[in-house]
Amino acid sequence: MGTPAAIVWDSALLGYDLGGDHPFNPVRLDLAVRLARSLGVLDGVDLLPPEPAADRDIERIHDPGYLTAVQSAPTAGWDIGHGLGTADNPVFDHMHEVSSLVVGGSLLAAARIAAGEVARAVNIAGGLHHAMRDHAAGFCVYNDCAVAISWLLDNGFDRVAYIDVDVHHGDGVQAAFYTDPRVLTVSLHQHPMTLWPGTGYPREVGADGAEGSAVNIPLPPATHDAAWLRAFHAIVPSVLAEFRPQVLVTQCGVDTHREDPLADLSLSVDGHLAIFRALRDLAERYAGGRWLVLGGGGYELVRVVPRSWAHLLATVLDRDVEPNTPLPADWVAHTSRLAPRVPLPTSMTDGVDPGFARWDGTEDEQVDSAIRAVRNAVFPLHGLDPDDPRD
Repeated sequence: MGTPAAIVWDSALLGYDLGGDHPFNPVRLDLAVRLARSLGVLDGVDLLPPEPAADRDIERIHDPGYLTAVQSAPTAGWDIGHGLGTADNPVFDHMHEVSSLVVGGSLLAAARIAAGEVARAVNIAGGLHHAMRDHAAGFCVYNDCAVAISWLLDNGFDRVAYIDVDVHHGDGVQAAFYTDPRVLTVSLHQHPMTLWPGTGYPREVGADGAEGSAVNIPLPPATHDAAWLRAFHAIVPSVLAEFRPQVLVTQCGVDTHREDPLADLSLSVDGHLAIFRALRDLAERYAGGRWLVLGGGGYELVRVVPRSWAHLLATVLDRDVEPNTPLPADWVAHTSRLAPRVPLPTSMTDGVDPGFARWDGTEDEQVDSAIRAVRNAVFPLHGLDPDDPRD
């Protein structure tokens, strides 16, 4: 079986550990990779270990003074500012080195695509989309997504589309490219009136000279698979078709799940699988098959993230796992020892049909008001008719 994708992984990436009972626990990565291995998804695949990104590459997005603060934080012993040392972003040992390794993983994935060695590449340890130019935010120290996009722009690509399906707004990536018409940022997220970071309204469409380069799709709490997919398909393919990207970069956070403790959307693992397959199809249709895949949020560490990201790896590799596939006995045994009080699912499905009704211009569902608001804000900027469901 061939391997049409590069998979970036090394256990050293588990060192991005914010400690204690912090929700951003690297066990989710370990369990996802273990599950993919147990399912045979990674059979015959050479996993690519990353190298730490050079400071000059991190400085594509971050101020040098911020790098200095991150480097000195573990030994500073005083208030270092820059969003570091907070409850969300506690200081941890080797913070700069491990954060640089995450960035290096996304750069390695981008480089394999740019060199034409593969059409797809994935770094599930990446997706740290909240980090800003001079400060950490939302569990994110360095913004590997934005660094990789910046690198792609300097290495053969003139039009990069970024799609963020995390439950939180992809604010750091949007901020990095808000004035750059070469980058289209699309974020589907829980409505900013109901969830941190409080940004990502439809009216945020890009700065002067880059109008239409930012697309924000805020969804009401309790949005389920069918409604999420209805919104996605009513907006994203049309905008991509007009933008004509040369490569698609996606942040594939899975904190949209109904069991996630930090947010209020109601997707299932089956919905996540439908999203990943839709992203794969869009990369094939609009970006010449070039698809850079990054991880992101997801805080139901045992029941959700491993299954959803095992599906993600399988989707990237064209080794799709049937939803009814039982969880492998060795993975169940390992995970049961690790989390003995957590009732484990039995298969790769939540038993949900993610089928949806496509938007037809009417307002029959709660999500339709969000669809209408986004189309009205963005579609005219791309020469599209917001009232025509064919656009």
